[in-house]
Amino acid sequence: MAQRVLACTGCHGKQGRAGPDGYYPRLAGKPVGYLHNQLRNFQSGRRHYGLMVNLLENLSDANLREMAEHFSKLDVPYAASPVLALPAPLLERGQELATRGDERIKLPACARCHGESFMGLAPFVPSLLGLPRDYLNAQLGAWRSGERRAQAPDCMALVAQRMAPEDVTAVVSWLASQPVPAAVKAVTSLAKPMPLECGAVAAPGAGGRP
Repeated sequence: MAQRVLACTGCHGKQGRAGPDGYYPRLAGKPVGYLHNQLRNFQSGRRHYGLMVNLLENLSDANLREMAEHFSKLDVPYAASPVLALPAPLLERGQELATRGDERIKLPACARCHGESFMGLAPFVPSLLGLPRDYLNAQLGAWRSGERRAQAPDCMALVAQRMAPEDVTAVVSWLASQPVPAAVKAVTSLAKPMPLECGAVAAPGAGGRP
């Protein structure tokens, strides 16, 4: 399988550790259901990126599942989080949104779905740490514009559309500046139910809804 996924690691870095340009995200250690869903989203047109679409268009769902399982099992170190020189008020607002949300705009905290450590919820919800600020910003922007979609109901689209541009900047800046905790993995349960219904996690099995 390591040979078969060389086309992936050419962009996403050796063993899926992340690309060097800050745009191609880490694959290693992500929850298997999340990875499988993203591959299916590219194949079905819910996500758009020419290289990914061309790579996946002729693969079976069993192939996609095998790829997802391969990367989910890789346990390799994270790169150090960058030191970002950012205004304190911006980071304070980002931390507020990530940890507590904003009831005024009906925005749940990131931690409510991605876990208190922000390392994800197995098997469907990914980590938010160890990702470049530009990548996080691009994905929230894509959800706001409808360029990126997930299985309905698309909870992340709803979250992103409730956020003002300055709040997007704040939360991605805070998340990108946080160190990845050593030896902390995705949790398998949350203290409280998810605040929004998410199609990508609603159905049993690692594929989510078709």
